[in-house]
Amino acid sequence: MRKMLVITRDGNHSKRIGDLLDRNEEISARTTFESSIPENDREVDTLFVDVESLLSNNTPVNMALKEMWSHFPSAAIIVMADEEHTTDAVDAVNAGAFGYLTHPIQKEELDLIVDRVRKSNVLHSELNYLRDQFWDEDSLKYVDTRSKAMHDAFAKIRQVASTRTTVLLTGETGTGKSLIAKLIHAHSNRRNKPFISVHCGAIPDTLVESELFGHEKGSFTGAIRRKLGKFELAHGGTIFLDEIGTVSQSVQVKLLNIIQERILQRVGGENDIPVDVRIIAATNEDMGQLCEEGKFRRDLFYRLNVFPIRIPALRERQEDLPRLSEEFIRQFNGQLNTEIKGIHPHVLNIFKGYDWPGNVRELENVIERACILETGEVLQPDSFPPDLIDTQGEVVTAPVKTDLPLKEARQITIDKFEKQYLSSLLDQCQGIIKNAAQKAGITTRQLNKLMNRHQLHRSDFINKN
Repeated sequence: MRKMLVITRDGNHSKRIGDLLDRNEEISARTTFESSIPENDREVDTLFVDVESLLSNNTPVNMALKEMWSHFPSAAIIVMADEEHTTDAVDAVNAGAFGYLTHPIQKEELDLIVDRVRKSNVLHSELNYLRDQFWDEDSLKYVDTRSKAMHDAFAKIRQVASTRTTVLLTGETGTGKSLIAKLIHAHSNRRNKPFISVHCGAIPDTLVESELFGHEKGSFTGAIRRKLGKFELAHGGTIFLDEIGTVSQSVQVKLLNIIQERILQRVGGENDIPVDVRIIAATNEDMGQLCEEGKFRRDLFYRLNVFPIRIPALRERQEDLPRLSEEFIRQFNGQLNTEIKGIHPHVLNIFKGYDWPGNVRELENVIERACILETGEVLQPDSFPPDLIDTQGEVVTAPVKTDLPLKEARQITIDKFEKQYLSSLLDQCQGIIKNAAQKAGITTRQLNKLMNRHQLHRSDFINKN
């Protein structure tokens, strides 16, 4: 039996919820929120609260919710509001409330949101079980998620971590593939052995083989001493090969040999050196397409793709935006010696409408900038990049430019949209014109023409992330 609490000044609202809900639910009601609520009344699954009660002391909505959660830590908070207070209810949802209902409450809407709470509780119960049974304490802040897609990814990590199976992490730039690789290593049998990370795309082609496999003295100009490669340094532990799709054909052959035979030869050497490493590779490219184009060996791809894990983009896990934002605020409070306590609900609302081409890394950078600029205790819109706030907010909230002819006003909106769209697209494609044009469904000539029109330069997006 689930326990529910209704906080409302109107007794009729409490009675209606009780009449509409399943009789198996245990429901109690209060007219006000008090910190002296008995301990047994705090163990509720669902808390219904009128928005007027939530904001009764002119407290910012995010602070009011935190106060509620300090007394009802396990409760899903559902805000109730009359039609004229719907905006306040939406602000509460943006600040972390589970959802909202409008009076008069209808049975269909109530049943729907209660069912969503039930499913969410099941998801969190599973996550709590995994925490108790698997995740170490340092990892809990990373695996706390409200996103089913991320929950599924963490479940796969739990399944594969203790094995020596090769893992291929896929996902857009900035989704946290490096962090996931470290989580896998930290929860493996190799946790006390080295974790060596290699960004393959950042090493010049002429040095990749030497970096990965090492070299013998005199094997090439400048090789004045023997050097151990990353694979030898990772012996007994894990090696993380980021941007694996960028390595050359010759390196691919040697990687295939290491995976199959568990031996390597240094550049310029003749001796076989046994290596015991667990390989985790990552890419933001379509590896299947690279194989089709002959840029990546299909047999190596099959060897790397034994256990694929896709890391969802931030726009696919918007439920985590409030939590991630708060985590970054805590992180930067420590680094910057600031005392930021929250983020303005309007900003969170804008966040949910933004595409986040740079994913979690972009969110982290945006929060860091805001923490530096903010002079108060709550991150305000003015502390965020104008392109983010203005572009996302103006279409919805700015007054229509009725002083202009319709044709001119329409063109201004179109220009702003085109520039934002092209910037996000080029960012995702890292300035590769052919790929960006293909995604946009236009020719490269048309794309170049639009870029010139909006003063966008390819060089600004190459390796931007």
